[in-house]
Amino acid sequence: MNIKFKDINYIRPDIKETEKKFNELAEKFISARSASDQFEILKEINTFRAEYETMINIAHIRYTVNTEDEFYSAEHEYFDNTGPLYMRLVKKLYQLLTESEFRTGLEELCGKQLFASAEVSLKTFSEDIIDDLKKENQLVTRYVKLIASAKINFEGEERNIAGLDPFLESENRELRKRAFEAKFDFFREHESELDYIYDELVKTRTLIAKKLGYENFVQLGYDRMRRTGYTYREIEGFRNTVKEVIVPLTETLSEIKKHRLGLDHLYYYDAGYNFKNGNPVPKGPPEWIVEKAKIMYEKLSPETEEFFDFMIDYELMDLYNRKGKSAGGYCTYLKKYKSPFIFANMNGTDHDIKVLTHEAGHAFQKYQSRGFEIPEYIAPTSEAAEIHSMAMEFITWPWMNLFFEEDTDKFLFSHLNKSLFFIPYGVSVDEFQHFVYSNPDATPADRKNKWREIEIKYKPYLDYGDNEFLNRGGYWFMQSHIFKMPFYYIDYCLAEICALQFWRKSNHDRDIAWKDYLNLCKSGGSKPFLELVKSANLGSPFEKETVESIVNYAEEWIESVNKEYDIA
Repeated sequence: MNIKFKDINYIRPDIKETEKKFNELAEKFISARSASDQFEILKEINTFRAEYETMINIAHIRYTVNTEDEFYSAEHEYFDNTGPLYMRLVKKLYQLLTESEFRTGLEELCGKQLFASAEVSLKTFSEDIIDDLKKENQLVTRYVKLIASAKINFEGEERNIAGLDPFLESENRELRKRAFEAKFDFFREHESELDYIYDELVKTRTLIAKKLGYENFVQLGYDRMRRTGYTYREIEGFRNTVKEVIVPLTETLSEIKKHRLGLDHLYYYDAGYNFKNGNPVPKGPPEWIVEKAKIMYEKLSPETEEFFDFMIDYELMDLYNRKGKSAGGYCTYLKKYKSPFIFANMNGTDHDIKVLTHEAGHAFQKYQSRGFEIPEYIAPTSEAAEIHSMAMEFITWPWMNLFFEEDTDKFLFSHLNKSLFFIPYGVSVDEFQHFVYSNPDATPADRKNKWREIEIKYKPYLDYGDNEFLNRGGYWFMQSHIFKMPFYYIDYCLAEICALQFWRKSNHDRDIAWKDYLNLCKSGGSKPFLELVKSANLGSPFEKETVESIVNYAEEWIESVNKEYDIA
């Protein structure tokens, strides 16, 4: 790359010209008389795809950094409508690959994972669903715009959702409560619209599944995620293990926290507050954080030093929360420039460091895999991809003092606790989605009731007090993945179990841990999830013994830290 992101020229790709060019290359592929000739044409196709997909991602980034930008809002709408048409071309390529008379030779040149992924992806598309896919895209965009439009008057200023986060962790308990109420009042005030958007998404996705021959959207959701090597049965078993092994620990940690804070009872607005004398926060603004992160990645390894300098030099990060910016954080990839891009909403809490290291983990992996000629190998399926991000959060622990100084021990303690508490929440989201798509005729009230039932199952300590909206099951409205990326959320949980194993490895032998992590990143998406886990010398998260061993280690670490430090 020899150009900064802000200077990249965006040109809307014409879908008709794209189709014409693609079909010409497809004909060349069909006419080729050997695997090696087809492989050379595949390279041409992938170069062509990189150009188109890079424009999509540039438009997406520039739209999400300012959803009020009229030009990029229009471009986003354009891709909502043309995206399914482009998807048709990619599926055509997959069909050509899987049906090639030279498939055996192509598998030797490309690797078998491309074909396994292609075969799963082919199940998820047909000409009959193009209009339905457009509608699904439009509904997701409607949700994103609604959340980004939040203008919440709180403490004398107009704030968006991310702008409330510092108040959710305030030392003032009454202020925390009011901040939570303000946040969820926004969702309550837009309850009818959110119910409508989600109801239409469920109906549309169910219709798509039926047209494709699925019983319901559940298996289609799995196939969209390109999952191979396990099914919903293994996922169900994992959820049961979490209920049996991790939920009791979170109940114990909740009791310890209650005594640590000197409270008689914990309510939902105490969830993000961990220490009597205040939560750890970064000791400087976002620009300062980037400067410290540069030092951290210089010290971590030569590979991370090169990577982070690249991200800074070409301005491939947008980290600061501001009006009109889309919520959340993500990492995407500009294929033409072989460059990752990091998007986040820093807001002055310890989450700023977590989101930076998390998204940097994704970006570092893509940077390490940028040499793959097969674009499907630049990143793995999401449950493997989240290992890179979550493990990076733990691998960078030795340098957290750069950001938190005298509060470093508090941050480490808090980070581990949050990771453990997250897993039961994550499986709640997954179980909820299995209910929703197995019961597509359920009413909005049915869904909220089911959410609350599942929430109590995995978070039995959670008390919403007098908050009527949350007590009747409205919390999930704020979880964007439920609207945007169905069945993604369990991937964070599976990956967290793997990331915690990297944490344990790093505590015992940092060199071995880094070697395994680097090899995992360089493998990209060239193998399925469980093979990648094995290649990184990790235990499968589907094995109960793996979960038990890491939970036992975490318990021992927490106990030792409680004794060694005055964590107040």
